[in-house]
Amino acid sequence: MTAPSVLVVDDEPAIRRLLRTSLAAQGWRVAEAADGAAALDAVAAAAPDVVLLDLGLPDLDGMEVLRRLRAVSAVPVVVLTARENEEAKVAALDGGADDYVTKPFGTAELVARLRTALRHRLQQEGAAPAFVSGDLAVDLVRRVVTVGGAPVRLSPREYDILALLVKHAGRVLTHRQILGQLWGASGDVQQLRVYVRQVRQKIERDPERPRHILTETGVGYRLAVEA
Repeated sequence: MTAPSVLVVDDEPAIRRLLRTSLAAQGWRVAEAADGAAALDAVAAAAPDVVLLDLGLPDLDGMEVLRRLRAVSAVPVVVLTARENEEAKVAALDGGADDYVTKPFGTAELVARLRTALRHRLQQEGAAPAFVSGDLAVDLVRRVVTVGGAPVRLSPREYDILALLVKHAGRVLTHRQILGQLWGASGDVQQLRVYVRQVRQKIERDPERPRHILTETGVGYRLAVEA
């Protein structure tokens, strides 16, 4: 099996060197780009499996690079940013990023996010109808949800929320993305939080310490993927 490839886009040589060494040690094939223009050329020429994109680039803003990538490619993009504010994270996710990692970062977390972004895109291409994570199982064809083998009754809206998270398992979905998919212009974040709380009451062993539906504070929700 060919090792997955990642394009590292960062203007700092020391960061690129660290990422090249760390990711290569984890079995990734690593290519590099020092600015936005080089990144766009590299994606067009080599079609990497995943792009790791720093937002602070010297020529094009990272958000502009993301916009141009999304206009021509569905390649998974994990944003690497030093920006702590939630608005920047939400903007990147709403702009088409699959996930984000904030500097400073741990190699284990970074590799996990890259693998999840790649797995999500492969799942989309294969249109897998069944999802299993730990004790949670969701059959998207039969619309059946079980926890530990026992059936769980969800309202239509609760199921729609869970199904949307399943289809993007491992990826952060912003409040805006979820509301736009399920409510259109009529939804609000507080309404969404109420429904997520109801779903957690039905699928989590401890709804106060959820294992399945994780909150990304100020951003949205992520459905965890467990072996």
